[in-house]
Amino acid sequence: MLVIADNLSVRNKAYMAAVKKKDKKTIEAMAKELAEKGADLINVQVSDDGNGDEELLPLATEAVQLGGGVPLCLDSRNVKALKKAIPLCTEPPIINYLSADEKNADEILALVRETKSNIIIRALKGTVPATLEAKLMIIEDLIEKANAADVPNERIFADPSVVHISKGMGQEHLLNAHESIVVLNEMVDPPLNTVVWISNVTAGLPKNLKSLVASSYLAYLAGSGLSAAMVDVKDAELMKVVYLIKTFRDEITFAAGDLG
Repeated sequence: MLVIADNLSVRNKAYMAAVKKKDKKTIEAMAKELAEKGADLINVQVSDDGNGDEELLPLATEAVQLGGGVPLCLDSRNVKALKKAIPLCTEPPIINYLSADEKNADEILALVRETKSNIIIRALKGTVPATLEAKLMIIEDLIEKANAADVPNERIFADPSVVHISKGMGQEHLLNAHESIVVLNEMVDPPLNTVVWISNVTAGLPKNLKSLVASSYLAYLAGSGLSAAMVDVKDAELMKVVYLIKTFRDEITFAAGDLG
């Protein structure tokens, strides 16, 4: 299972301050720490709406790539920004994300094809759909669009979308996400990848509960065949669960000392 560090986001005030100051050294140091904590990839976000991404995404991408030394996940729908940032990656990144709301879907998919990047397709259309059927309908449509643009399933990561457990139908969303992964793994051929942003599940929860809820839900999804997870790699307890998941999947060799 791929571990994508979600730490460098607009929720991280220290990181965003460094981005706005164009403090590459600080960003490099942050990225290095995330790689040392076990990130297989690092998600790079500089805005929540794409505003200013043309200038700041390439800057952050270059610093994170230099500091972390691991593949990147570029969190933007701004095609101009992505065109500047992708060449700064040492290997084709994951583009995060394409939903049913994007008006420039053709541009994004053309860029993914041309750069041999990977793409996260997200079950989102205005809001996160509340039912399994609605999630799968959106994902199926996005898979068809990606395939039509010559983006193969092996470079697609399907995200069923989750909302925090304490919000309204939160528990139902979490169950539907699990069922979506099961269905996608069983029904889609050739196989594609799946990904979930685990931290979204714990938004709004007391700090003392976040790690327990996040790590438990991650283990639950791992049993459904989850391919990748966006997580807080600085959460030591959650990363122990990640270690065990990788061990149970025979992706790494178990050593009791690693959990000490």
